Amino acid sequence: MPVPAPSDLAFVPFVSVDHMMQLVHHIGIDDMMIGLAEYIESDFRRWESFDKTPRVASHSKEGVIELMPTSDGEVYGFKYVNGHPKNTKEGLQTVTAFGLLADVYTGYPVLLSEMTVLTALRTAATSAMVAKHLAPKGGRTMAMIGNGAQSEFQATAMRAVCGIDRLRLYDNDQQATKKTIRNLEDRGFHLTACSTAEEAIEGAQVITTCTADKQYATILSDNMVGAGVHINAIGGDCPGKTELAKGILQRSDVFVEYPPQTRIEGEIQQMPEDFAITEMWQVITGQAPGRTSADQITLFDGVGFAIEDHSALRYVRDQLEGTDLYQRLDMLADPDDPRDLFGMLLRAKGE
Repeated sequence: MPVPAPSDLAFVPFVSVDHMMQLVHHIGIDDMMIGLAEYIESDFRRWESFDKTPRVASHSKEGVIELMPTSDGEVYGFKYVNGHPKNTKEGLQTVTAFGLLADVYTGYPVLLSEMTVLTALRTAATSAMVAKHLAPKGGRTMAMIGNGAQSEFQATAMRAVCGIDRLRLYDNDQQATKKTIRNLEDRGFHLTACSTAEEAIEGAQVITTCTADKQYATILSDNMVGAGVHINAIGGDCPGKTELAKGILQRSDVFVEYPPQTRIEGEIQQMPEDFAITEMWQVITGQAPGRTSADQITLFDGVGFAIEDHSALRYVRDQLEGTDLYQRLDMLADPDDPRDLFGMLLRAKGE
């Protein structure tokens, strides 16, 4: 990332929700999913160069508010994000977010962006990037269990990156499934609405679970999952929230982003501390095996990690060049003499 010129340091590019949506259409949804997946995979390859810490979480009975920071030594980034499952019933988003990038050399912010839309995009791009490495080769059918706000993003990324074009959809709210079909019916999918989760996973090579309730749930029971599938388990993302029966975990090879965070928030919070897992960056760099047999059950216990947000924010910043899809925010004091901040304040009054 180039260091901004001194004259530009006081102005921070800000990408609003409207500008983010315009940027997605400017790039193209499929191309943006592919681009995000490439940035994320590239950063997984240099995983060891990043500062890593579990997200800083403030939990309440209603949900969670989190900060997700990381740095690669040149660019620092963080995301603010909430998760409030009860919000849907109140006409509000379950997840909202914004993020920031800063230049490590100066400490100055260089990008502020909405991340409600961007988090949905990067979550889906991460799922697809992982599935490219772990899912059965040539698989074209995905079961989507949970048809809420993330479902269309997951489907779009899986098609763009992995060639998935047949979707079997289930949600206990039939209106959610109808919404998903309505949004995807002209996007190159063969769509099937299913009446149960068991029906949805019939013939699917990839199973994505993405439900919102903050509870220990059994969306997939052990006897529902046969050999040879890839499970993309992304709904369990905080303490006390899971989707899969323990038996599935015991029969699967489990892959994670950052173990100290996933053991607290992911499906593996159900398992003992010594439960065997593989870090996904090790698979991508060739240090650990991924899918090794046709009968193997691979399970991505995805909870979302700060490096993926860092990747997404850098991708957006790189795409802004040559566009007007951002605002210049005057959010940093810039006195002529950096030691005379008070004098700048007085001069604002005309003194």
